[in-house]
Amino acid sequence: MKKTIICLAAAALTLSSCNDDFLQQDPIQQLAEGSFLTKSEDLPLYLNSLYPLYITGHQSGNAYDSWAPYGIQGSPIAYGDLVSDNLVGYTGTAGNPINRLDNSFTVPNSGTTTGWDWTSLKKVNYFLRHCFNVSGPTADIEKYAAEAYFFKAWDYYKKLSILGEVPWLTSDLNVDSPELYNPRTPREQLADSILWCLDYAVDHLKSEGNADGRINKDMANFLKARFCLFEGTFRKYHKNDAAPMPAVPGNENKFLNACVEACEAIMSSPKNYRLYRNEADRAADGTNNSYWKMFTFRQNPTADNNTEAILTRVYDGDKLASSFTRYYIMGANAAGRYSFGATKGLIDEYLCIDGKPITDNPNFKGYDGGDWRELDNRDPRLKMTVVKPGEYVTVWTRDKKGDFAAGTLDPSMGIYYPSITYNCPSANQTEMFRSTVTGYAIIKHWTPNTEDYPMVGSAQSATMFRYGEVLLMLAEAKAELGTLDQATVDRTINKLRERAGFPESAYLHINDIPADPRLDKIYAEKLDYTVSPLLREVRRERRVEMMMEGLRREDLIRWKAGRLMEVPLRGMKFTPEKQAIYNGSNKDKDTRKTAFAYQAKLDTDVFVDGDGFIIGFPKASRITDGTLVWDDKYYYFPIPLQELSLNPNLTQSAGWQDIPRN
Repeated sequence: MKKTIICLAAAALTLSSCNDDFLQQDPIQQLAEGSFLTKSEDLPLYLNSLYPLYITGHQSGNAYDSWAPYGIQGSPIAYGDLVSDNLVGYTGTAGNPINRLDNSFTVPNSGTTTGWDWTSLKKVNYFLRHCFNVSGPTADIEKYAAEAYFFKAWDYYKKLSILGEVPWLTSDLNVDSPELYNPRTPREQLADSILWCLDYAVDHLKSEGNADGRINKDMANFLKARFCLFEGTFRKYHKNDAAPMPAVPGNENKFLNACVEACEAIMSSPKNYRLYRNEADRAADGTNNSYWKMFTFRQNPTADNNTEAILTRVYDGDKLASSFTRYYIMGANAAGRYSFGATKGLIDEYLCIDGKPITDNPNFKGYDGGDWRELDNRDPRLKMTVVKPGEYVTVWTRDKKGDFAAGTLDPSMGIYYPSITYNCPSANQTEMFRSTVTGYAIIKHWTPNTEDYPMVGSAQSATMFRYGEVLLMLAEAKAELGTLDQATVDRTINKLRERAGFPESAYLHINDIPADPRLDKIYAEKLDYTVSPLLREVRRERRVEMMMEGLRREDLIRWKAGRLMEVPLRGMKFTPEKQAIYNGSNKDKDTRKTAFAYQAKLDTDVFVDGDGFIIGFPKASRITDGTLVWDDKYYYFPIPLQELSLNPNLTQSAGWQDIPRN
């Protein structure tokens, strides 16, 4: 074992007991001290309390629950892209993440808003301190220890991706623990220790089990792949960062190869994962929409025949529920009910149906007219992510009393256009449906199951690890290693395109990659390294496939591509035809014959650039003309000032406010 690895199993055997009364504990943890964790049968009972801390899904309970460091409330999966170049959100709600985008965020004096939170890790370390001393079969003890090491690795992976180097702790602490004054652990030691924990989990867990059950080997391999792809690419693109940014070690291939190894293990798993595809899933035009359907399930993965799910949080709508579905469809002015819309920059990146970019492509219809024609003849996933009025959600409305359950999906009722305004509508506007600030309303995660709409407690499941991402991780890791060949492309990227509905002629061929001068120009202007055509297509596939799954910001961080956030944020073209739709004449839903649309006034509700495209964040005081200004300090979040005062051995993240030091 390498000396740099400090996540030693032996530490759990040798650390002495400590007094944890100075921190609030769960009742099970108070019971555990010296009297509960005595036999192997106790171990899974304790671990049960850790599952909801890490397998968050769409959150549970109230939509006002927030998550660090981006200050977003509700589902981290559906709303995570609000702090990326994929989405523009309304700026007036509580839990609004705009200060993480416009450089107005300041270092807090205390609290957990920057990701400096050790509560869950303390519970994990407490378990590891006790579990090896219980009586019972060694294999059982190691299996449950592996679950704890999985959670420990996940916790530290999150901290590393947000804060960079942080202190590595081998046990829960008391008020006298010298580890309270540990400095940041060097990145090389920290990453090696995370990898050790993941390898322990992989070695001691079985592949058996359901996606909504206990942690298994495939889940551990998935987390290993995701972490190693993050660390490998972060090291590759940040290793030449100049002071005052922290030094980043090299040896990126070690992690990229480990990512490949983990992905291959999942692909050969006895669970036989496959991309979800059901021939019965059809949109109104006959297109197979399994990609969209996969995010609408309300049962467990086995019941839904979701062959793609590796780790899913399942809700019953009663004892375990979230408010996600109800608030997601509202898109109104309240926390957890975000009004947002996809950006033109994202829309532009989707290929046309022939597998080629939009530039000089006869399949691309342009942005004029009033029919959202730019969504036609494109990658089929586009209209399964961004709704075209007249499809999916926009042929649905509530009844005259605003009753969700009485809604219908009858296309003969006409087109229900999404509300468009930078100033989000009130949550009490019951006729309003799927408000958007860019004109591009999101359909991914939206479900037509009206049973969930009136319920504060939703039963919509949340898949956190899925096989589609495994294929993307394998392709990217090999591309970064320079070993991506056509055979691997065919079993990864082209499998995703096949499921999406591309014709075979539109698959990716590494010896015949279409030019994309638009995207190449953006990369050349915003990045300090060259992106090859093959890597460009791998990254494009990831952005498209994983849109609205909360990973885009982390991708920009690890690629050292934060300046892509500076591409002007735009929405749809607010053409004269669209202005006519939103001129107020289509607002009577009870007498309408063909359309219903809230009024959206130019220069009042909608602000456009010189070409007529909607400007993102038009009234934000620190964002000019919908253009953000990236600051490299956002590659790391700060440590709260009080923590720096309590522990003089800690150093502040580069570029952030520090405390006075001697």
